[in-house]
Parts: sequence; C-alpha cells; structure tokens
Amino acid sequence: MNKVSLRQIVNGLAIIITIVFNTISQIPSFGIGLATNAEIANRYPDLLYFPANYAFSIWSIIYLGLIAYTIYQFLPAQRDNDLLKRLGYLPALTAVFNIGWLLAFQYFLFPLSMVMMLGLLGTLIAIYIRLGTGRVSVTPTERWFIQIPFSLYLGWITAATVTNATYVLKDAGWNGFGIAPEVWAVIMLIVTGVVALGMILRFHDIAYGLVIIWALVAIYGRYPEVATITIAALGVAAAVFLALIADVVINRFGSSSNRRVTA
Repeated sequence: MNKVSLRQIVNGLAIIITIVFNTISQIPSFGIGLATNAEIANRYPDLLYFPANYAFSIWSIIYLGLIAYTIYQFLPAQRDNDLLKRLGYLPALTAVFNIGWLLAFQYFLFPLSMVMMLGLLGTLIAIYIRLGTGRVSVTPTERWFIQIPFSLYLGWITAATVTNATYVLKDAGWNGFGIAPEVWAVIMLIVTGVVALGMILRFHDIAYGLVIIWALVAIYGRYPEVATITIAALGVAAAVFLALIADVVINRFGSSSNRRVTA
C-alpha cells in the first residue's frame, strides 16, 4: 500500500486549518481580530466596488471544493498523482497568505492586507498554471476534485483583490485623482470583465467565469439605486455570461476536431 507523503499531509492540514480559522474568525465571541470581516467591510457604504453581503456565501462553495480536494489528495493512491505532484507545497502557501490576510484585515493593517492578498492571488495563479486547466487532458475526477476547486478559489480572489485595493485606497483617503467614485467603479468593473473574458477565451474555464459573474451581480445588488453601477455591473456580467455560453457551444457541440478540454 502507498504511504501518504509529507506533501499530502502538509497541504491537507494547511487547507483544513485555513477553513477552520476563517470560520471561527467570523464569530465575534471568539475575538480573533478587532472586528469581523463584515463589520469592517461595512464601514464605507459609499465604496462603490463592493459586493452585497450575501456574495460572501460563495465561500461555502469554495470551502466544499477545497475539502473535496483535501480528501482526494490525502488518499494514499494519489501519492504519485502527477497533477498533484506538480503543485508541490503551493496549496499550503495559499493557507499562509489567506490567514495572513485575515489577521491583517481584522487588525486594520490594510496595506499589509493588500500584500497578503497579492501573495494569495499570485500563488493561486501559479497553481492554476501548474494544473494546466483548459490546456491538458485530465480525468473527470481530477477535473472535479483538483482543477475546479482552485478555479473557484482563483475566481473569487481575482474579484476580491480589486475590492481589497479599493478598500485600502479608500481607507488611506485617496481622492482618486479627482475622478468621481462612480467612474472608478465602472473602470474596475470593466477591468474585472476583461480579465474574466481573457480567462474564458484562453482557458475555457466555466467555473472561473461563473464566480466572476456572481461577484459582478452582487456588486449590482449592493448599489441597485446607482444607475452607472447598475448598467456597468449587469452589462459586464452579461458579456461574461454570453462568452461562457459561446465557449460551451463551441467546445461541447463543435466538431470533435475543434473540441477543447473544459474545466
């Protein structure tokens, strides 16, 4: 029987610790930080690139995906799985940055939280590249238990990085070069959409695209009375959705010679 490797143990435990730490950090009575994420986030109701509170429920889906990955990669039979071996200890590194971001944010060290967020984003990008999502053939099990969990994670952190940056700048008193907050919000929405479209066109990643759509619609949900945000958020979300539909049609129903791997 194959023994579980040190890599499997470290990555698995790191993910479990991340999930537990993040869960209890949102319970005020535990007092991990000075305030919960929701309490801090709601300090600036005029921060126009920020999703409605319900949007953060997507963490439950991300956590389920990471739990599925953890269980799968823990299996002794997966010790020599090439796809998992490519990741090395990067999943454990995501735990360091995730928990580091949480502590920095909850202790109002917002510039440091930006550093942690960028570290998390960079690590997830490195994982994504090593997994070859949308570019290499994998089994359905590997797609669901390895690639898709990290696609969901990367999708949300992509949007969260922009959100975190706008929060840090707001807290620092940046005036946006005199440009109206609504204009900056529209620019950020468009940038988010362009990134999502690039990921869909290049990697044919449905899971990533759906997370971005969720984030965009949730931004609209927070500011439905702001016309510019409504038009931009729903417009960009619609563009990403149409790109997903087109990609699915081309990849799933096109000629067999033109089909690509979709994760």
